Amino acid sequence: MELFVADLVERFYTALWPFLRIGAMLIAVPVLSIDAVSVRIRLLLTLALTLMIYPLVDWPVIDPVSAEGLFEIFNQILIGVLMGFILQVVTAAVVVAGQAVANAMGLSMATMVDPGLGNVPLVSQFLLILATLIFLGVGGHMLIIGIVLRSFETFPVGVAFVTGDNLAAVIEWSAMIFLGGVLLALPVMVALLLVNTGVGVITRAAPSLNIFAVGFPVFFLTGYAVLIISMTGIGARIQWLWMEGLERVKDFVQVPGVL
Repeated sequence: MELFVADLVERFYTALWPFLRIGAMLIAVPVLSIDAVSVRIRLLLTLALTLMIYPLVDWPVIDPVSAEGLFEIFNQILIGVLMGFILQVVTAAVVVAGQAVANAMGLSMATMVDPGLGNVPLVSQFLLILATLIFLGVGGHMLIIGIVLRSFETFPVGVAFVTGDNLAAVIEWSAMIFLGGVLLALPVMVALLLVNTGVGVITRAAPSLNIFAVGFPVFFLTGYAVLIISMTGIGARIQWLWMEGLERVKDFVQVPGVL
């Protein structure tokens, strides 16, 4: 009986590490971290993935209540959260693009509650739905699960830790929030800038013209027309951002291969 209890405790100590990394990743990664995916579903998915990877790796036995164990708990949670954060940069870039387009069109007051990000403009909500469908369409949810499972071979428990170089790479990638937002919103913003210039010329030519009565419908219709026309390019750019994000996750945990 004592041998059975000792073996059970040892298995718990070894299964704790993949559980923490996978669970932290599922909490932070886009799509799987929204409120629609309940905590119970994420817990069951974490347990299933832990049972899947557990027999394939030789796990170290580390006492979780020791100093080394507490450090390893923090390290595994940090690894999982950073893997999800790298992909959340893409989501933030989509939101920034939607906010820029909404401000240019005069729809900044038209907001909607997003389960993951709070109040966002309607254009951002539309682009987020599009980005989610693209992420699922390219199999991003399966790719990120495959990366986190393979990361235990290339970024093993008890050996590899989050270093300053890893954190620097994540911080450098976070600049894509603004760069990606500009790339997505640029067609609409340029078109509305030209329209704004034309409306300004008309206002100078006819000062008695009510600029708010004329300008707002023009901005609104032009913005939607350009958004619809450029939707193919926006979708391709969002897909590129997702693939770049997955490549950054692979580089972070040193998983080889090409997506």
